Amino acid sequence: MFSNRDLRRMLIPLIAEQMLTSLMGTVDTMMVSQVGSEAVSGVSLVDTINKLMLFLFTALATGGAIVCAQYLGRRDKTHSNQAGRQVMLTAFFFGLGVMALCLIGRKWMLHLIFGQVEQAVMTAAEQYFLVTAFSYPFIALFNASSALYRATGNTRLPMVVSVCSNLLNVAGNALLLFVVKMGVSGAALSTVVSFALASVVMLCFQRRPNQLIEIGRLTSLRPDWRMMVLVLRIGLPTGIENAMFQFGKIMVQSTVSTLGTTAIAANAIVTVLEYMSSMPSTAIGTGLMTVAGQCIGAGRLDEARANTKKLTLWGALALLAADLIILALTVPVTRLAGLDAEAAAMAFHVMLVISIVKPFLWPLSFLPLNGMRAAGDVKFGMIVSTASMWIFRVGLTYVLCRVRGVGLVGIWCGYFADWFVRSIVFSLRYISGRWTRHQVIEPE
Repeated sequence: MFSNRDLRRMLIPLIAEQMLTSLMGTVDTMMVSQVGSEAVSGVSLVDTINKLMLFLFTALATGGAIVCAQYLGRRDKTHSNQAGRQVMLTAFFFGLGVMALCLIGRKWMLHLIFGQVEQAVMTAAEQYFLVTAFSYPFIALFNASSALYRATGNTRLPMVVSVCSNLLNVAGNALLLFVVKMGVSGAALSTVVSFALASVVMLCFQRRPNQLIEIGRLTSLRPDWRMMVLVLRIGLPTGIENAMFQFGKIMVQSTVSTLGTTAIAANAIVTVLEYMSSMPSTAIGTGLMTVAGQCIGAGRLDEARANTKKLTLWGALALLAADLIILALTVPVTRLAGLDAEAAAMAFHVMLVISIVKPFLWPLSFLPLNGMRAAGDVKFGMIVSTASMWIFRVGLTYVLCRVRGVGLVGIWCGYFADWFVRSIVFSLRYISGRWTRHQVIEPE
């Protein structure tokens, strides 16, 4: 169903989008850092929570995209449209609910998780969190619409809209940080506006007739409980997995916060760079869900297996290349970010260790799982990922940093242990073939 040319046409826009988004995120961090170390540290802490919300919204959209991809593989446009409408409806109300909870409990959440940070850092975090919470419904809608387009194989439109949104965010930061002098609140407001406009643009395209997945008039959207359950059956376990995954990262960040302002600032840059190095491979994994989902919907299990193996290899090669590039850029980035000498040296040392270890462990710990999710094998991944996260990323880092006093490198040793265990378990699951025995949509 997918030639190498088809795969390249799908994956290149995904990779470009992910890389440019990460680049804009790095620029965003560097711009905020000019306000001061307390500001970049506060924004970094809140961004950990914001990423949790992003992963929740993405998981919900992923569940719908997998269902839609399988129906499209079967060439069942009616049911793919029904699933797409339920994804959009659920995403919007879920985003509203999360926004309300975070606005009400933002101070309690921040003080519970990061209560030991300096007061100036906490003040910046509270200001940033208050404003960025208003972006959640827009982020949920944008992710849902983008996932539906990717399920059809159209990765170009989400790329263009996402890049424009990120450029708008950077321009807004420049205006509100350096001209209006709004501080971290200005950076947060720029984020809200850019996501709001991006979601409106995607909705306008999604409503146009003759789309592979049409949602029609927004006022005509009504709950279809049977289809919603089908979407949630895939999206909910993935959402729980991602939530636990990100919540574990928040707990790790809580450990980082005990290492001092220098370690927090260094880890903020390291986190952005490490995340950027993953982007090409993550994009390939996103494309893998569409490819495997359509192959499985069409009943071509052998092609689903072959494409999962092929794209995992492509992802590993992309990660190796990205790690080398990011390592070479680490020193210039730390200088541009305005880190002091101690924080810059710490950031480079950690990135060197990550660049050596990550290419060997990361690809098998994440990419095959996307092919399994496309087949409906989501509960196994949820259980393994959650257990590995809490045992190694959270438990091991706590022991290394708070008990043994290893420092920032100890944080990433917990990551390495997590990747190692996941890569072994998911490789064995793929080889067994049990992941192909699941059923997402009803048989014809």
